Amino acid sequence: MGDTFSKEHSMKQIYVGNLPYRSSEEDVKELFAQYGEVSSVKLITDRETGRARGFGFVEMEDSDAQAAIEALDGKEFEGRVLKVNEARPREPRQRREFN
Repeated sequence: MGDTFSKEHSMKQIYVGNLPYRSSEEDVKELFAQYGEVSSVKLITDRETGRARGFGFVEMEDSDAQAAIEALDGKEFEGRVLKVNEARPREPRQRREFN
């Protein structure tokens, strides 16, 4: 029987930290596209002000993602040293009970 899940199309989420606040999703996409096809870029903004918070997530195919992480972690981008690693799953938030 064939494997229905193809390993070659496994996607990886990459955390990108210490981004310059003026960076656009397009800037980040161009940076990562040097290492393979970028399927998505999401820069995180402050809920109240709408301003960039200096980090985001890039999604790429597994092998391309690994190359991008190795090449870009600790690299300077627009005057800031990037922090690039595989994104960890988000911890579920504890619901607070108020009695």
